[in-house]
Amino acid sequence: MSAIVGSGDFRYRIVNDWAKPPEGWQFGDVAGVGVDLRDQVYVFHRGEHPLMVFDRAGNFQRAWGESMFRRPHGVHMGPDETIYLTDDGDHTVRKCSLEGKVLLTIGIPDVPAPFMSGEPFRRCTHTALSPSNEIYVSDGYGNARVHKYAQDGKRLKSWGEPGAGPGQFNLPHNIACDADGWVYVADRENHRIQVFDGEGRFETQWHDLHRPSGMYMPQGKCPLCYVGEIGPYYEFNRGAPNLGPRLSILSNEGKLLARISTIPAAGTGPGQFLSPHGIAVDSRGDVYVGEVSYTAWPNLFPDRPVPRVLRSLQKFEKLPAP
Repeated sequence: MSAIVGSGDFRYRIVNDWAKPPEGWQFGDVAGVGVDLRDQVYVFHRGEHPLMVFDRAGNFQRAWGESMFRRPHGVHMGPDETIYLTDDGDHTVRKCSLEGKVLLTIGIPDVPAPFMSGEPFRRCTHTALSPSNEIYVSDGYGNARVHKYAQDGKRLKSWGEPGAGPGQFNLPHNIACDADGWVYVADRENHRIQVFDGEGRFETQWHDLHRPSGMYMPQGKCPLCYVGEIGPYYEFNRGAPNLGPRLSILSNEGKLLARISTIPAAGTGPGQFLSPHGIAVDSRGDVYVGEVSYTAWPNLFPDRPVPRVLRSLQKFEKLPAP
């Protein structure tokens, strides 16, 4: 019997061993997950076949991206049968067709901007689209900026600087945009999500989060916000309760609606996480969570060798409201 997690209107059945890759294939760190209009699931991972596609039942459909990506990091699905893939290893964002044809590259492959220069990109992390299809890029590891681009790749503006104040960032790790044009930035090492208007003017910030890493907002007005939070890595608080890793579901005003978490939190058991990094939700409300498990393990369990095979992708099937 599959475990049930969550609470209230957000209860889920864990679907064990959901994805069925070809024999001999294995997921590495699953950095990003996306779902298209047909509920096909795009798994962007750090392995030999970096982009794998599955149907809703987990049956393998196709793979692409071999020799294209250095270090997969983020996925965003466009409304026009496209996918935006952020590679923090070669400092680029690629807009591709769903079959893998590169339609646009933003950034110069393998040419990082100077550290904390504010210029794009220094290990960019994720993308989001405005209601008018402009491209926002969070940037990232070695920068503290958000950049805004037109669809032809022309940079329109940038905002942000290092710090902990409003409009400042300490690792902008993920980004989303809603139908009203508000921009949500997971400011990971400041333990918050900041909200801006489409021109980068600070609006508000959400707390009660611990290292928000993965983030997903469905299309439409007043969307929910699904947040994957990384747990503590340091010796003095490693394994502490109430800090994650966990999956939190918030209203579009930042109110906590539900949380999937266990005590002890970190692990590979039912409802546990190691490092939730990429999140997507399909048309039925099922949640897919990618984890950078191999990267997280030495920090969470420094005295235990990294297992040869670790779970790095989970599916949570939405149950009817009670």
